[in-house]
Amino acid sequence: MYHVYTIEREKPDFSKTAMGDYRDFDAALEKAEKCIENRPDLRYVIEETDGHVNSYGDLIANVVVESD
Repeated sequence: MYHVYTIEREKPDFSKTAMGDYRDFDAALEKAEKCIENRPDLRYVIEETDGHVNSYGDLIANVVVESD
């Protein structure tokens, strides 16, 4: 499962916004690029999860791709 997030460039620690969850990477990338289109103040992050959790019960996610 791929999770798409947008992040504001000015305050990256406080602005992570979920934009959608996708099974297909190409669909996730298309959504991510569309979300930041004409928005120079935003960047995107796509994370992949496989359903595993850590000892605290948090879903383990790996960053697949980030925009510049």
